[in-house]
Amino acid sequence: MNQTLDRRRLLATAALGGVVGATGLGSLAPEAAFAAEPATIEPGAPDPNFAEGRISKISGSMLLVTGSDTVLHSIRITDGTSIWKLHPTTFDKVAIGDGLYARGVRLPDGTLAADSVWVNIVNLHGHIAAVGRNVLHLDHQGRRIVAHVVPDRSAAVYNGTPAVSDLSLLRVGRHVQVLGAWHPDTNEIDIATVYAAA
Repeated sequence: MNQTLDRRRLLATAALGGVVGATGLGSLAPEAAFAAEPATIEPGAPDPNFAEGRISKISGSMLLVTGSDTVLHSIRITDGTSIWKLHPTTFDKVAIGDGLYARGVRLPDGTLAADSVWVNIVNLHGHIAAVGRNVLHLDHQGRRIVAHVVPDRSAAVYNGTPAVSDLSLLRVGRHVQVLGAWHPDTNEIDIATVYAAA
């Protein structure tokens, strides 16, 4: 059964963690997407230097993003912006319809000058329902997720050991945490890292 998963529901269940990588411009670790400036934000107040949502327009180096709360964000991509989309990448790989998290500095005109942007990032907990050739079928909160293994990119972390490219120890019924990139408007993701017990 092919179920489409709503981006907002998928992101609402994501609690980012783990390290994906870094660029010369700074860390692209997913947990940085939600790292708040502790002394500058009132408890319960939105972080003014953070935006999330779905890209509705790209104009030059500007992204118009509709947040899950329907707030519109203008995000400026600079030469110093780090972009992650399954791996560190470039602005030309960002597309209308992609979801994102962005962190940066709010400019006087209300635009967010992005330091880091995480495109289509997801972090899911679920159980392996089936294992196929280069694919895992996951049960995630009652929904089926198809998680694709990406050659030379996907890795597994077993029992907290260093990441390896061998995913052969993943078994049906096991609980896993999967960090990856969502295929917009589908129930499919590409795997960056799978965390599991061996």
